[in-house]
Amino acid sequence: MNHPTYDAVVIGGGHNALVCAAYLGRAGLKVVVLERRHLLGGAAATEELWPGYKVSTASYVVSLMSHEIVRELDLARHGYHVYPIDPSAYYVSHDGPGILLWDEPDKAAREIAKLSGHDAEAYLRYSKNMSELAALVRPLLFRIPPDVGMRSVGELREATGLGRYTFAHRKDIARLVDLMTLSVADFLDRYFVNEAVKGALAFGGVIGSWGGPMSPGSAYVLLHHRMGEAGGVRGGWGFVRGGMGALSDAIADSARSAGVEIRTEADVASVDIVDGRARGVTLRDGSELRGRAVVSGTHPTITFRDLVGEAHLPDGLAEEMRNYRTRGSSAKVNLAISELPDFTAMPGTRLGPQHPEFVISPSVDYLEQAWDDAKYGRPSARPMVDCVIPSTLDPTLAPEGRYVATCFVQYSPEKLAQGTWDEERDALGDRVIDAITQYAPNFKNSIEHRQVLTPVDLEERFGLIGGNIFHGEMSLDQLFSFRPAPGVAGYRAPVDGLYLCGSGAHPGGGVMGIPGLNASKVVAKDLRPRRWARR
Repeated sequence: MNHPTYDAVVIGGGHNALVCAAYLGRAGLKVVVLERRHLLGGAAATEELWPGYKVSTASYVVSLMSHEIVRELDLARHGYHVYPIDPSAYYVSHDGPGILLWDEPDKAAREIAKLSGHDAEAYLRYSKNMSELAALVRPLLFRIPPDVGMRSVGELREATGLGRYTFAHRKDIARLVDLMTLSVADFLDRYFVNEAVKGALAFGGVIGSWGGPMSPGSAYVLLHHRMGEAGGVRGGWGFVRGGMGALSDAIADSARSAGVEIRTEADVASVDIVDGRARGVTLRDGSELRGRAVVSGTHPTITFRDLVGEAHLPDGLAEEMRNYRTRGSSAKVNLAISELPDFTAMPGTRLGPQHPEFVISPSVDYLEQAWDDAKYGRPSARPMVDCVIPSTLDPTLAPEGRYVATCFVQYSPEKLAQGTWDEERDALGDRVIDAITQYAPNFKNSIEHRQVLTPVDLEERFGLIGGNIFHGEMSLDQLFSFRPAPGVAGYRAPVDGLYLCGSGAHPGGGVMGIPGLNASKVVAKDLRPRRWARR
């Protein structure tokens, strides 16, 4: 029987997989993308949950998306547009006016000075130091991590280049290693004394993490979220016009313009291994597709455990993947509201700087207590909440006079000590709404619709194993050449013809597209000699 044959079969229609496919298509390869769901984007998707309300159901803001990818794939021509959020957030407070954390450091410092003159001066040093560290790490995001075994001349050459880069920046590398081993709390204590200021900044170090602000290594996540830009502002954040799915659609359109075939409702059942090599895939409906390369944008656990199967993995890798930490702590509460929150500390339901994004993270102790609940299998009684109202800047998302609000919530452990998430789902939604209503008394009565997505829902809908939004924890032992495991670095799986291109590969999670870009270079390089020989 003849089966459709491609140069590359890409599994998953998430943003990284689409980026990889687009670059492979531009390299002249015949590529097909297979997405399990009825819509593209993976966790970067927009769904009309209620008539007239378009919601970014999982991922909800953009910053890390590589400017190089946006330019090279001409995403603006395909409809991609970002509304910058400035201030980046309003950090609410019962005891004071709260903090508007503006993108411009001097402006943010003036805001912080209302609480602490010492911390206002410290913030300028903190912002400068974080920007320097981000500039140090940013070029490493685009490097192909060498395998720790140095199994090829190319990997040795890459390691030598990294050694030269490290030596040239050895003083800054020492600062980076210091940051990567510290907790957020310890790192911020070096700069700040005011608890509200530390609580506001600590938020960025724990978001999506299985750990609290006092957990060693949590400070790196703080830096990870400073890598990107929005609206030309380094470290800035923004809303995608049309929701996060519009970004995925723009990448898909760019891929199609390069000749890439994209299929939805194409659920891959297995990667077909023949004579030790990936030769294609079989779909749930029994149809088969052949390819010289199979590129997986799914979670590494799904790729190796479910699609390849442990019997086809080399000794040790199956155990490595069983030990791969992918515990999640996040939930989402998506809402349709009739009016903007009227904050006690910053009143008004007319659009103000406090409305596009606001965060409940009043102190480091508050976050640590929320984490204490989760690590013992309980949803946080007093959760951290990051709520965005993207329709404040993008009116296409909601009917006139109405708004979409989406809340990222921590901490919500996947495995509960008591009960199930089916039993606890509504209680989680109530707890989040009550937490916001403490600061904005009109909030609860403004809600017209709601959707609650627990960690179990995030896994079932989006393939985020354990509810982990990064496709695996962003810890020192699961980064760079160790992501997702030693021997699986550089996007090549230890099965010939099989590659990884999702967030479970370097440089990790977030809507950035860089894993897809880097993987495309490796795949194209491996396939190119055969194409020349064939010609």
